[in-house]
Amino acid sequence: MDVIALDDPTDAQIREWHGVLAAVHAADPGAQPTPDPDLTTRLLLGAEPGSRQRLWGVADGAGLAAVALLRLPGEPGPERPGEIDVQVRPELRRRGLGGRLLAAAAEGLRADGRTSVITQVLAGTPAVPFLESHGFECVLTLRGMLLRLDDLPAGRVARLLAAGPAGYRLVRWHGVVPDEHAAALARAKHAMADFAEYEGTPWDAHRVRETAEIVAKRGDDLYTVAALDGPVIAGFTEVVVPHDATGRAAQYDTAVVPEHRGRRIGIWVKAAMLSWLAEARPEVREIETDNVSDNVHMLAVNAELGFRVERESVEYQAAVTDLLALR
Repeated sequence: MDVIALDDPTDAQIREWHGVLAAVHAADPGAQPTPDPDLTTRLLLGAEPGSRQRLWGVADGAGLAAVALLRLPGEPGPERPGEIDVQVRPELRRRGLGGRLLAAAAEGLRADGRTSVITQVLAGTPAVPFLESHGFECVLTLRGMLLRLDDLPAGRVARLLAAGPAGYRLVRWHGVVPDEHAAALARAKHAMADFAEYEGTPWDAHRVRETAEIVAKRGDDLYTVAALDGPVIAGFTEVVVPHDATGRAAQYDTAVVPEHRGRRIGIWVKAAMLSWLAEARPEVREIETDNVSDNVHMLAVNAELGFRVERESVEYQAAVTDLLALR
């Protein structure tokens, strides 16, 4: 079985790719939604704005047995890592298929000038020993949480809003950040305990605008609520509602700047977001989020709001030179 490039996949190859995802989900569901065929098609036929992608597969007589998607965000070069997703049919694991796809992706990464690659997988699944055996190291542990809005006690959001800290005011916007808040939002994003330590790309006004534009170009809606101390953004929260939302939205970034912590700003802006969504997007009935496992404060905020842990994921990173050496 040979590795083949699938950068221009046929309809049949897209169906086979989706079949691999469905088989993996059936074996390792991990509280993740069942793969959607339309989403798979969109994923394979076009990279997100601001990035490029490469696709590979390994085929046997029955179709695709394993697949790999390499996302290349931003411009070529070492500034940002690539993002790899390798999936192998459960009954065909431990036959070297995943390793061969990683080798192909490593060549793609080198050709694009990348020096590292990251991936996210469910904890406790076969993906973990596979990655570790190929030189990946764990850099983050994430708890996947879900808030079911129908389970919120009556009046909780209103009470949290009424208990907001003195001296701050709330602002909100849909889509790209207004010019007057762009630089302040970039500074606030440095407070996040996320990929900043190893992603290598600083937040600035251009990047916060670009991120929102990418969300808009794929047809999704980005909502932001921020707490202001004068012109300074003391804390903020973001939620994205997919264009084909079936009742579930995704929590994006939430952060409180260090000098403003301890004043319940995080839960205040999140309550304001829930109130806004109830008005603007009443079809949203669930919100999912991932929190770094050692971010005790945000975990406590989400638990108080009613989020419940549904899964644990791990982020892994490898140097491209290490992957090339394994060939």
